[in-house]
Amino acid sequence: MPFDLREIASIAGMPGLYRIVAPTRSGIIVESLAETPVRSVAQARNRVSILHEISMYTNDEESTVPLEDIFDRVRSQYGDTLPVTAKSSNPELAKFMETVLPDYDQDRVYASDMKKLVQWYTLVSKFVPYTEVNEEAPAKEEAKAEKTEDSQEEAPAKEPKAKKAAAKK
Repeated sequence: MPFDLREIASIAGMPGLYRIVAPTRSGIIVESLAETPVRSVAQARNRVSILHEISMYTNDEESTVPLEDIFDRVRSQYGDTLPVTAKSSNPELAKFMETVLPDYDQDRVYASDMKKLVQWYTLVSKFVPYTEVNEEAPAKEEAKAEKTEDSQEEAPAKEPKAKKAAAKK
């Protein structure tokens, strides 16, 4: 997951996206994702949605695709510049969605959801660092871990030397 969305939130009634900074007794401290970030407090009564927990419906009744995966697909196809904006027409947004997520559920994914996706991707790609996924790194780490486990198994276990007890008569 190249975009780390675990600390990025959307707050009902507040425009844009926010980075979660710290908890408070009555809510959370958030910082806006903007050129000049502004800190504020989101009260407990506000509905806060963490982007990491959001998914989109697909045609498979029991399957959804996490927003992180969709953002990865968008980045791999379009990079930082999208062919649509949040003000694009509904048919243009639908065509965009078909290129990114061909099996999205057209009955349950609304145009407003597509507009949010475009807005959020634009903000996230601008203000959240993207980490490249290296396919070889996990394989190397697994091989290294296996090698370490093998060397531990092969090494003979040294038994502690028994202390000689002096027998007193």
